[in-house]
Amino acid sequence: MKIIVGIATAGRREVLSETLEHLTRQDRKPDAILVCPSSPDDIDLDFVKSLSQEITLVTGSKGSCAQRNAILDRKGHADVIVFFDDDFLPRHDFLAEVEALFTSEPDVVVATGMVLADGIHGPGIPVKEGLEILARDRVTESRTELEPVFNAYGCNMAFRVSAIRADGTRFDENLPLYGWQEDVDFCRRLAHCGRIVRSGALRGVHLGNKRGRTPGLRFGYSQVANPLYLLRKGSVSLRWTLHLMGRNVAANTIGSLRSQGLVDRRGRLKGNLIAFADLLRGRIDPSRMLEL
Repeated sequence: MKIIVGIATAGRREVLSETLEHLTRQDRKPDAILVCPSSPDDIDLDFVKSLSQEITLVTGSKGSCAQRNAILDRKGHADVIVFFDDDFLPRHDFLAEVEALFTSEPDVVVATGMVLADGIHGPGIPVKEGLEILARDRVTESRTELEPVFNAYGCNMAFRVSAIRADGTRFDENLPLYGWQEDVDFCRRLAHCGRIVRSGALRGVHLGNKRGRTPGLRFGYSQVANPLYLLRKGSVSLRWTLHLMGRNVAANTIGSLRSQGLVDRRGRLKGNLIAFADLLRGRIDPSRMLEL
């Protein structure tokens, strides 16, 4: 089985270097590591050349969807492609377990792993702490079961390439920059091809680095515009859309009553309101966030 790793990166030069070095320690080495930076400054080329495994640079337009598509264009004859965020640290056996899963479960087309700690919900996790969490982790047989999920978590997604190739599936570049919910859209368009699962044997830490994130105002607009766009496409249901939007607007409303430091809830709420105003005017579109 040929397994390649793809990483789309933006604004996290130092963290990316740590992640790439960590990837070279996998028990089962990737057959290729493809990295698509949003700009030349996003990657330390001298450091990359010093690594024990070759890193292939891919050129693509700025935006997580466009960058991931550029990686897909270079997938070649891979059997499985694993997309990691540039701040995701997989356990040493992650790719070995991916190979075992996709070999033993031929009807699985998408797999995602168990996130042992997620810095996205707080100030972020330093690399050293993330490595310590991985070192302390112990897997028992009862924790390696598969469970069906609606979509893979964007920080770690493994795809059977034959399913992607059959439908010519692409990440939707109408979702600009951070491309919020592009993981849901991509996975749901593959759902008819087979199972989407989370495996307890695939384990890692998402550092949740705050650099390279979409500003509050723009992100708030995406929190409304992107789910509605996916609803119109038919990727998701009305129930899913209303639940996601309602949860985020409620969190932003409550959070805007007092400063939360790392999360710009007031900016996000303002973005929510602009999106709803655009909805009433009949001009809501994910790309409008670029004008804010």
